[in-house]
Amino acid sequence: MTKPSLPELLHAAVAAVGGTERPGQVSMAEAVAEAVDDNAHLLVQAGTGTGKSLGYLVPALAHGERVVVATATLALQRQLVERDLPRTVDALHPLLRRRPQFAMLKGRSNYLCLHRLHEGAPQDEEEGLFDQFEAAAPSSKLGQDLLRLRDWSDETETGDRDDLTPGVSDRAWSQISVSSRECLGATKCAYGAECFAEAARERAKLADVVVTNHALLAIDAIEGAPVLPKHEVLIVDEAHELVSRVTGVATGELTPGQVNRAVRRAAKLVNEKAADALLTASEGFERVMELALPGRLEEVPEDLGYALMALRDAARTVISALGGTRDKSVQDEDAVRKQAMASVESIHSVAERITQGSEYDVVWYERHDRFGASVRVAPLSVSGLLREKLFADRSVVLTSATLKLGGDFNGVGASLGLAPEGTAGDDIPQWKGLDVGSPFDYPRQGILYVARHLATPGREGSRTDMLDELSELVEAAGGRTLGLFSSMRAAQAAAEDLRGRQDKPVLLQGEETLGELIKNFAADPETCLFGTLSLWQGVDVPGPSCQLVVMDRIPFPRPDDPLMSARQKAVEEAGGNGFMAVAATHAALLMAQGAGRLVRAMGDKGVVAVLDPRLANARYGSYLRASLPDFWYTTDRNQARRSLAAIDAAAKAAQ
Repeated sequence: MTKPSLPELLHAAVAAVGGTERPGQVSMAEAVAEAVDDNAHLLVQAGTGTGKSLGYLVPALAHGERVVVATATLALQRQLVERDLPRTVDALHPLLRRRPQFAMLKGRSNYLCLHRLHEGAPQDEEEGLFDQFEAAAPSSKLGQDLLRLRDWSDETETGDRDDLTPGVSDRAWSQISVSSRECLGATKCAYGAECFAEAARERAKLADVVVTNHALLAIDAIEGAPVLPKHEVLIVDEAHELVSRVTGVATGELTPGQVNRAVRRAAKLVNEKAADALLTASEGFERVMELALPGRLEEVPEDLGYALMALRDAARTVISALGGTRDKSVQDEDAVRKQAMASVESIHSVAERITQGSEYDVVWYERHDRFGASVRVAPLSVSGLLREKLFADRSVVLTSATLKLGGDFNGVGASLGLAPEGTAGDDIPQWKGLDVGSPFDYPRQGILYVARHLATPGREGSRTDMLDELSELVEAAGGRTLGLFSSMRAAQAAAEDLRGRQDKPVLLQGEETLGELIKNFAADPETCLFGTLSLWQGVDVPGPSCQLVVMDRIPFPRPDDPLMSARQKAVEEAGGNGFMAVAATHAALLMAQGAGRLVRAMGDKGVVAVLDPRLANARYGSYLRASLPDFWYTTDRNQARRSLAAIDAAAKAAQ
């Protein structure tokens, strides 16, 4: 029997998921197949509606080697494992004459821990263990969540938190889960044979396709201890998110509360001298943090340096003592010891990293209204790490609807550690960029309106002209508005203002769960939804409920963001344009994602309104506009209102 061709396989898969074959999807599948066969690297921009999941799954499954697919969002992981992969495997089975296996793999803390569930969580205040089920009042929210988790543990096959519907609070989940550092290990644990996390790892070892998240991919790359099974092909979907997720995993933090918990956990398990030294160091650190003012620390202040060295040295002593003593009076000592060790090791590693003072790290103070001050450390750049760890031993395909910024892939490529496309050299990963376009006719389906007449937004102060403009646009659109704001304060002010002017319902992020807000927004065309960062990327509402997307201003990083400003400065010191490489790239990526909320289906029409004149007037405006979908462009406010009114009238007539 001859080997089936890629077009045959793609046709069968598209038919199985009830989709429509798109030219962009075919181009993407061919490019992915070529990259995988040649052990090469590929960046693919595939617009909304292209069907990019099948564009990479079909050639990957046809290749026959093990593939890891890493995504940023839970929604896409679910779509792949519950819909796309089962149907695609069924469709390809007769043609490939084999049935590829697939599995989902997440970090250990995403799975219910049977040891924690049955033996209880080690507690700081109590001797030994503490039964959280008895301690929490059955009528309290925590008590109800814990009882539901206990019932769920008897019926779940995966133990995966995301399979629990409705979900539970982080506080409840933390009572029955452990981090990888706190885990006893399958061989030492009484429940090792039934462990959900271990079962997920075993399934992943046997699977042809392993679906995971960016965070686990980052841990696998950074920490050196492999958590993902060996694989020949890596596909990173939602790749525009990868750098920020890797940065998050590589960021360390120390707070007085965290250090105090470690002191309490370790105190009963080590000699008095070691415990007292850690307590004294903890008190010294807390005194320094009481005076901490938010902002970057170009050099570690002397008082913080001394406090961190004392913490580091005391933590090292406690780690040695924890390893060498046993105390039979402590119930379930192994679990208590493992939790204490994890807490103290975390403090030691962050304190040591900051005191070593690498030129490649950025250190800063943060102050939170609820949790007080913290000191944080993050890599100045993750590009070198990604180049070395990601592109070395496998073919890598990175895909997203937004990878081409300002007209090319080099900006995103540089953030991933890649030299400009076509650069030759022995140690330089070779890659190609491909834009397969979108099935949507953006110039006919959407308008980009820039409110050129408004005042340039300042850092503080109310923008009454912007609020007037917003109200007029919402009125013309008949509601149907997704408002994307650069800060929560701006979103709240706009929601409050609009609620005072109009009778259209305005939903505000934070007043309900995100899922509930989006569901209510989609259900009623007159409703508006206002919010900040997660709405710029996480909303998929095709149809008449979302026909106006408003951005209050260009979403540059805040000038006082320590990490972003440090990265900008580093580019400038190396002779580059820091503003364009960091701030403008950040803004372009978010704006491209935000504008992508408008047209989600073939029949969608609407307006993206940017209430920031800099998009029309500033020199960098053309770079930002080139990063957006190719909408029809205008700065005429009357034209924008007329178009919105016509779209509103057509939607009402179609109801």
